[in-house]
Amino acid sequence: MQSSSSSASTPAAASGLVFDLGSAAGVPETHAWPGVNEYPSVESAGRDVVPVVDMGVACPDATRALARAADEWGVFLLVGHGVPREVAARAEEQVARLFVLPAPDKARAGRRPGEPTATGYGRPPLALRFSKLMWSEGYTFRAATVREEFRRVWPDGGDDYLRFCDVMEEYDREMRALGGRLLDLFFMALGLTDVQFATGETERRIRETWTATMHPILYPRCPEPERAIGLTAHTDSGFITLIMQSPVPGLQLLRRGPDRWVTVPAPPGALIVMLGDLFQVLTNGRFRSPIHRAVVSRERERISVPYFLCPPEDMTVAPLASALLPGRKAVFRAVTWPEYMEVKHKVFGTDAPALEMLQLQVDEEEQGERAATT
Repeated sequence: MQSSSSSASTPAAASGLVFDLGSAAGVPETHAWPGVNEYPSVESAGRDVVPVVDMGVACPDATRALARAADEWGVFLLVGHGVPREVAARAEEQVARLFVLPAPDKARAGRRPGEPTATGYGRPPLALRFSKLMWSEGYTFRAATVREEFRRVWPDGGDDYLRFCDVMEEYDREMRALGGRLLDLFFMALGLTDVQFATGETERRIRETWTATMHPILYPRCPEPERAIGLTAHTDSGFITLIMQSPVPGLQLLRRGPDRWVTVPAPPGALIVMLGDLFQVLTNGRFRSPIHRAVVSRERERISVPYFLCPPEDMTVAPLASALLPGRKAVFRAVTWPEYMEVKHKVFGTDAPALEMLQLQVDEEEQGERAATT
């Protein structure tokens, strides 16, 4: 994770709500981020083509494509996924309606200061770690409790409330089912047979107990996009993130040698699959969580709907036996979700990646072998 000189130290960073960014004539100093253009931005082309995985092709082909994308990028565009376009369209429409509600309605569901992972409306949770404000607003809610959560926005219920909850529950069902199908492909990519991942206790528990959190984000038009950031550089923390986005590119991936930001395309119907830190732990580092950020546009606003699949709080995450290559040992120690988030909050905004805090000591020979393959 990239470092930042803008660690949280001001009242603005503790506030749960945002300004009316859509009507801003310029980028105020509160939202001006230094270093936004430290690395060049490039399109998805040549050696920087963002991989595409088609779940509609034969299973062995999809598994090979997924394994290659997860190993080399940790993220890919997913097509042939079986999620009806009308389901995604309805979800995007309802999210857009949510963000255009009057400020007092959204304020009823504001995040509580000092609780960066709390549900509710306001700036994205990770934004609370910085004094500079990001050019975005978001709403975090647990998919299983959408009706309870959105009574904060629509306390009297009504048609708008029911329509929003119905659509979000429909979207949750589709995303959860897709997550299960993807998990099967990831297990096959690790070398497990159908019988092994159907009968393996850990593999079965992941599927049966993982939790789902949704975090719709609005990135308004920005009069000076070169001075602002929609979402600062970070890695996702959980297992797998499924992202539905407007047909407006804005997600960027950090690639090394030389360092550059690769803009992810936004083809209609495609979803983005992003791997999280704990999936990197689960696969013993074979599949990696990418550093990514969101930039903003002068001409168009953008909606993104990340759907996070994460372990339950009481689950201990450790490298799967199937992820250990012959002669190799576990790279990471076991950790629970709360333990990992505590580590990540401590190092956020520094040059110390949280995953390094979980790494186990290995002998020099094995370190050399690993270095030669990365």
